[in-house]
This record gives sequence, structure tokens and C-alpha cells, in this order.
Amino acid sequence: MEEVRPTRAELLERKQQITLAQQGMDLLKQKRDALLMEFMSVMDGTLRLSEQLQRTVVDAQYSLAVAHAVDGPVALRSAALATKGEVTVEMTGTKIMGVSVPVVTKGESPIRTTFTRGYSVTGISTRVDESAERFEKILDVIIEYADIETRLKRLGEEINKTNRRVNALEQVTVPALREQVAYISQTLDERAREDLFRLKKVKKKIEAKKKVQAV
Repeated sequence: MEEVRPTRAELLERKQQITLAQQGMDLLKQKRDALLMEFMSVMDGTLRLSEQLQRTVVDAQYSLAVAHAVDGPVALRSAALATKGEVTVEMTGTKIMGVSVPVVTKGESPIRTTFTRGYSVTGISTRVDESAERFEKILDVIIEYADIETRLKRLGEEINKTNRRVNALEQVTVPALREQVAYISQTLDERAREDLFRLKKVKKKIEAKKKVQAV
């Protein structure tokens, strides 16, 4: 146990520290509960997007397989080489319950039209074009998924951090302070009993002396 001076001032200070620690613990618990609610809400969105991404990937792979079988690998390779463009994202930030959370948004939609993909419209079949569109949809969902997954990860980290602080206060700080309060109170009580005992002895001596003088 930390070395503590057994004085009434120290006793009052430790009791005040317990009160502040309990207040802080209550606030942290409220924050943790609010973050958990937000986390569960974001989790629902993450699961939804995960399922959507899986379906989008399956659809794109099926379209690619059909185009590969009907149009051939040369046509696909030609379309791929002719396609130009880039996917841009924007990184900003927001706050959830005072927690800084990165926000990922599309700078420009990755889903383009037949006329803006870069290849010749007349030289490409609808199967190849459909395959390109479905793979662009994968990118679109991935960006949205990246945003919500990043938010989920940040909230999870903050929940763990808050939970560790609550546990530290609840299991270490407050019990240690209460132990110090008990030690100081016990020491002060012992001193009070010793002082009372000495006063009684002094009183007895005085009374005995008075009796001797009276005789």
C-alpha cells in the first residue's frame, strides 16, 4: 500500500478522491454504453454491406465468366487495356461521442457509362460491358464498406480503451483508496483511544493527589 500519513486532512482528501473516482467511473460507463449502442448500429450496417459485397462479387464473376466463354479472352483483354480511369476517395473526419472517426467517401462514383469507359462502343459486346459495370459496382461497395469498417474499428478501439479505464478505476484505484481510508480511520481511532486512556490515567492521578492533600 502507498505510504499514507494518517491525518484527518489525508482522510478527507482520500474520501474526496473516492468520490471523484466514482463520478469519473460513472461517466466512463455512460460513454461506454453509448459507444456500444453506436457500435451495434454500425455493426448491422457492416454485416449488410458485407453481404451486399459478396453478392456483387458473385454477380461480377458470373458476368466475367459468360463474357470470357462467349467473347473470348482476347476481347476481354482488349477492353481492359482500352479502359482508362481512376478511383478517387476523400478522407475527412467526424466525432461520435467525442471520439474522432475517419470518414471515407467517394470522390467520384467508380460506376461509369458505356461511353466513358474508354473502349469503342461498337467493338464491345453487351456481355463485356455488363461485366465492366458489375466490377465497377464492386469498387463502389468496397469504398462504402471501407468507410463503415473503419468506423467500426475505431469505435471498437475506443470501447476497449474506455473499458480498461473503467476496470482500472473499479478494480484498482477505488479499492486502493478505500484501503487507505480504512487504514487512516483505524489509526486515528487507535490514537483517539490512546489519548482517552492517557487522559483517564492523568485524571486518576490528579484525583489521587487531591485525596492525599485533603488528608
